[in-house]
Amino acid sequence: MKASAVFCLLSLLLAPACGGTVTSPSTVPGWVVALIAQFQSAPVGNPPQSIYRYTYKGQTVYYVPPQCCDQYSTLYDAGGQVMCAPDGGIDGRGDGKCPGFRQERTDGALVWRDSR
Repeated sequence: MKASAVFCLLSLLLAPACGGTVTSPSTVPGWVVALIAQFQSAPVGNPPQSIYRYTYKGQTVYYVPPQCCDQYSTLYDAGGQVMCAPDGGIDGRGDGKCPGFRQERTDGALVWRDSR
């Protein structure tokens, strides 16, 4: 891993200097930190990548919006396992595995947004 990437991972409090913003870095699971590093090693998306935290069906989940048009979003459980694609795709309705996500989610918070 490059020294700059290590610096960014170890200094989440300084995330704006590393190309992103993180809220509550002390509560961000390690797999989210790794996902952020993966996003930062890729070209900037359009729109830029972001990660949101919500409560859904009584559990903490992490939502990554789709990057463009017909792409799926991704919803992860607290342990980093993919649950579903709640939206996106050709019809915008996702994969159908998390019906009602948009209506039932609560406690939304931006975890990270690529600000490069």
